Amino acid sequence: MSNQELEVLGRDQECCPGLLTAPLDEDQAAELAKVFKALGDPVRLRLLSMIASRAGGEVCVCDLTPAFDVSQPTISHHLKLLKQAGLIDSERRGTWVYYRLLPQMTDRLAGILTRPAGQPLPQIGQESAGAPS
Repeated sequence: MSNQELEVLGRDQECCPGLLTAPLDEDQAAELAKVFKALGDPVRLRLLSMIASRAGGEVCVCDLTPAFDVSQPTISHHLKLLKQAGLIDSERRGTWVYYRLLPQMTDRLAGILTRPAGQPLPQIGQESAGAPS
């Protein structure tokens, strides 16, 4: 995901605070689907967790690969998908690549999925609660 797309997502968050407060428009839904699809794989979810929880905020790919029973090219593919979704970024240092979390995306996801404090979810039939039967 490009920096421009991340900026658009940031602006969307300001005008559209969450999934539970207003319906997503088509563009928002398509963009978020890419992110959720990236998170929908157990290996990618574990990779993201390993990167996000690492002391110092970044981890070398050489420390990620041994934790999985898949090949190094498969790990690289999963990392590429996480990066394309805007969840992580990377930096090459010599022969190794170091990965770090992009907290603006995880913050965005948290904001989208968070119900506004003190506001209950709409109940079925709530719209007609005041109307006579």
